[in-house]
Amino acid sequence: MPRADHRRGLALRWSGVEIAHPYRPAPEFVPGFAGRWQRLQWILRDPATWRDLQWLLVDMTAGAILAFLTAGLFTEGVFGWVLAASVWRPIVSAGGTYWYAFIPVHDQTTAVLAALLGTVWILLGLRFAPALLHRHALLTRAFLAPTPAAVEEALKRRVVRLAETRSDAVDSSAAELRRIERDLHDGAQARLVAMGMNLGLVEHLIEHDPAKARKILSEARQSSADALTELRDLVRGIHPPVLAERGLGDAVRALALRGAIPTDVDVDLPGRFEAPVESAAYFTVSELLTNAAKHSGAGRVWIDLRHEDGMLRVSVTDDGNGGADLSRGTGLRGIERRLGAFDGILAVNSPVGGPTMATMELPCTPVAPAAGEGRKAGTA
Repeated sequence: MPRADHRRGLALRWSGVEIAHPYRPAPEFVPGFAGRWQRLQWILRDPATWRDLQWLLVDMTAGAILAFLTAGLFTEGVFGWVLAASVWRPIVSAGGTYWYAFIPVHDQTTAVLAALLGTVWILLGLRFAPALLHRHALLTRAFLAPTPAAVEEALKRRVVRLAETRSDAVDSSAAELRRIERDLHDGAQARLVAMGMNLGLVEHLIEHDPAKARKILSEARQSSADALTELRDLVRGIHPPVLAERGLGDAVRALALRGAIPTDVDVDLPGRFEAPVESAAYFTVSELLTNAAKHSGAGRVWIDLRHEDGMLRVSVTDDGNGGADLSRGTGLRGIERRLGAFDGILAVNSPVGGPTMATMELPCTPVAPAAGEGRKAGTA
C-alpha cells in the first residue's frame, strides 16, 4: 500500500493524473495477536490488495520500458555528445569501432555524427518525454484506481453513512429545540411573567405605598435586564452574532478571547462559507476548547483554520495531559455526529501525557469574500 500510494502521488505531481484510493476503510483492530490477525485478514480480503500485486508485475515490465524510454532518450543523447568530445578515442583504441546506434564511430568525423544523432535523441526526448510520462501514469491508474465495483461499494457505504448522520442530525436538532424551549420556559419566560405580576402589583401600590412601589419597580427593572441577558446568551448559543457578521475567523478569535486558557489563533481562509458549515465549525471549536479547559490541564491552546483542496481544516492542539478517546464519553461523539451531517470527519491524536490534537475536515467551497478574513495570527 505505501509503495502504491507513493506512485499515486508521483502520477499526480508529475503528470496531473489523479488516482483515487481504492482500499476499504479499516475497521477498529483489537490489540495483541488477534488484532494482527484481524489486520492480515482485512488486507487479504480487500480486492485492491490483489490489484496492487498485479500492478507490481506490470510496473516491472511495461512500466519499466516506458520509464526507461522517458529518461533513456536524454541519457543517450548526452552520451553522444560525451562520445564526440573525448570518450571515443580510448574506446576505439581498446576495442576497435564503436557502434553508436547505427553510426560506426572510429574517428573524429564519425564521432561528430554521433553527437548530431545525440542532439536528435535529446530533441525527441523534449518532444515525447512528457507524453511517455503521461502514458506511464495512465498505465498506473489502470491498475491502481478503484474498479467500478469498488466505486459502487464506496458509494453504498457513503449512502449508509449519510443516512446515519442525517438521523443523528435530526435527533440533534430535536434535542436542540427542546433545550431552547426549556431555557425559554425556565429562564426568560419565567422572569417576564414575574415582571408582569410585579408591575400589576405596582399599579395597586403606587398611590398608597409609593416607596414599596419604587422598590418593586427597581426589582422589575433588574428582572428585565436579567431576562435580556439570558435571551442574548440563548441567541448566541444558537448562532453567535459575530459569526454572522464577521465570519468564522473572527468568531473563533472572539471565542478564544473568552476562553479560560491562553489561546493562539492562526487563520488562513479565502472568505465566507455557507452558514451551516461555519456554525458547525464554530461550535466544534467551542466544544473542544471547553473540553480542554475541563479535562486536559493544559496551559496553552493553538487553533489553526485554513482551507485547502476543497476542505475546511481546523485543528485544535493543547499541551495538556492527553488521553482523549473518541470511544469514551459523549462530547467527542457529539462533535463527530455534528460534522457527519456535513460529510465531515474528526480525528483525535491524544497519547497519554499529551499533547492532544483534534483535527476536523469539512468539504466546502467559499461562497463570498469577507473583509478581515485572511492569514492572521493572534493570541487570546
